[in-house]
Amino acid sequence: MAGPDAPSDPMHPPTAGESVPRPEPAPPAASAIQAGTGARDWAPSGTQFVIGHGHHAAVVTEVGATLRRYDVGGSAVIDGFGDTEICPNGRGQILAPWPNRLGDGRYGFAGFEARAPLDEPERRTSIHGLVRWLPWSLRSSAQNVVTLACTLHPQPAYPWRIELSVEYRLGRQGLEVTTEVVNRSPGPAPFGLGFHPYLTVGTPTVDAAHLQLPARRRLVADERGLPTGELAPVGGTEFDFTSQRSVGPTRLDTAFTELQRDGDGRARAVLAHPGEGRRVTLWVDDRFSYLMVFTGDTVDEPLRRRRAVAIEPMTCPPDALRSGVGVVVLEPGVPWRAQWGIIVEPGTR
Repeated sequence: MAGPDAPSDPMHPPTAGESVPRPEPAPPAASAIQAGTGARDWAPSGTQFVIGHGHHAAVVTEVGATLRRYDVGGSAVIDGFGDTEICPNGRGQILAPWPNRLGDGRYGFAGFEARAPLDEPERRTSIHGLVRWLPWSLRSSAQNVVTLACTLHPQPAYPWRIELSVEYRLGRQGLEVTTEVVNRSPGPAPFGLGFHPYLTVGTPTVDAAHLQLPARRRLVADERGLPTGELAPVGGTEFDFTSQRSVGPTRLDTAFTELQRDGDGRARAVLAHPGEGRRVTLWVDDRFSYLMVFTGDTVDEPLRRRRAVAIEPMTCPPDALRSGVGVVVLEPGVPWRAQWGIIVEPGTR
């Protein structure tokens, strides 16, 4: 059930007996990092860290270092969640030490046999790693930037110790997210990283939005959402968004790869409002070789279905710790870094 401050959907008004969500006050732009006060001290996502730059404002939470909100000029860039909600459907979360699904919750590496809880029991999978519900500590902050850190200690699901830090930085064009990971174990550790922002350009549903993806192939998945090993060309199929076009009725819960990169080494996905010219560009550096794209058809809240497009940067495909495909091997004490970001063009509204 949606939290009391979950955003409403004008295309799907509440039914009888369903509470009408209340709007959450916009975060103050260009404010110092601050914790919630009064009623917000008990926010399920912990302390709320607010950053701003000009018309850009974002809220990052203590729990999971989650990007809960990102607005430009008062218009939402991501479809996040309210300050009295538990984060639903991975919105804005960090996915590590593996993104997406891990079949049967079991994998082996360097003589270790790991087993993770099956938190998606209907598919017999473990999903989105282990850090998204952990508390992250404040490492540093300024008006437009916050850095949070977390240590993942050895456990049956991941018998290595790694230190993660994530910096969220707002600038004139948008948001830049930098992740650094250091393996503090005596031997190498397998690792995968992902992020889960739901992008919006203000269309009532994703059907009306235009999408462009820099990918030539998609991963074919089985009924559990796990890759079969087959890479299918997108050209000439419903999955072909190499040129910007309407999402329409297309249902996506699809991992894309063979990303085409620009001269700066970045791959760029674009979501656009066809009438207002508003565009949101998600870019990734060369650490991210996969984009998971999800049109939200199966999210828990009916009012939130197909309201935004999750475009998820991933360093490896689903089930990577089992298959070994795309897994980063972290050597002890050697920092590993990755960057992605969002560029916003407000359009005419």
